[in-house]
Amino acid sequence: MSGKTTIACRIIEQFSNLNITAIKISPHFHETTPGLNIIYEEEGYAIYKETNSDATKDTSRMLKSGASKVYFANVTDERLLFVFNKIQNLIPEGTPIICESPALRNFIEPGVFIIISSETTRTRKDISRYLTLPHLLFKYEDLNRTTSILIGFENGGWRLI
Repeated sequence: MSGKTTIACRIIEQFSNLNITAIKISPHFHETTPGLNIIYEEEGYAIYKETNSDATKDTSRMLKSGASKVYFANVTDERLLFVFNKIQNLIPEGTPIICESPALRNFIEPGVFIIISSETTRTRKDISRYLTLPHLLFKYEDLNRTTSILIGFENGGWRLI
């Protein structure tokens, strides 16, 4: 466990009054699970809407944490920005978005980019190229001791406070 979904869920819970839309993007193509309803599927990507808040998968956890909608995309790196834009077209303008996708940072500058690092847990991914980019850096081991994430949503975007 790397903590990305954990912190996304914490932010969703903290700002439950904002009707947040959550997005999880993965380059790993998996079998779909009950509750993932297909929206689009073409060569190199698939976009789903999560409807099951009772499962233990990441998108279900986001929905259970209070996200108004949750989208999941399996996508190759070559189609990543295209797919993110396609999902954004499904979301009303001004809606707060939490997106779990480190690779998307290669294409966009988010309002707040959070990196989770760990002194004890080894992740499968090399995130070294992202370590100079975060607005907030959390240690996975400190997440349970953090009562609130010091960000806010103002004028249609996430900001540090």
